[in-house]
Amino acid sequence: MRLDKYLKVSRIIKRRTVANEACGDNLVFVNGKAVKPSYDVKIGDVIEVHYGTRITKFRVVSVAESVRKAEAAEMYEVVE
Repeated sequence: MRLDKYLKVSRIIKRRTVANEACGDNLVFVNGKAVKPSYDVKIGDVIEVHYGTRITKFRVVSVAESVRKAEAAEMYEVVE
């Protein structure tokens, strides 16, 4: 699954266009590297998202094309 779509489906970022722009502006890193929105997310990847001065890290637990809002938080675990 594409990184921008994963961020939207997992509800880490609310809109896919915002996720796409964040990736394009080098605000999203996977395993320590800046990646493009088309990066293929795999289980075990560590996604780092920069929100202004705050940095949040997530470990990918599952990848699903569609998921209910209540189950979205089960797609990742917060690291640190």
